[in-house]
Amino acid sequence: MDEVNCNLTVFFEEPFWIGVFERISDGRLSVCKVTLGAEPKDYEVYDFILKNYYKLKFSPAVDTEVRKVMHNPKRL
Repeated sequence: MDEVNCNLTVFFEEPFWIGVFERISDGRLSVCKVTLGAEPKDYEVYDFILKNYYKLKFSPAVDTEVRKVMHNPKRL
């Protein structure tokens, strides 16, 4: 089964808020940068993801090293 990891990082870059999507699929990394405008609320970011994720234009994929995160079962 294919495993896809996706991260969104939101940060302030004068004068707008920027979102960077990182997608790792089959050991290959691709990214997409979006301008969010004014400071987004959590529900606005969630709504943006639901409505626009499949419309995003990701960069060409490059090879990357994927690390498995080991979780401590006692902390779960």
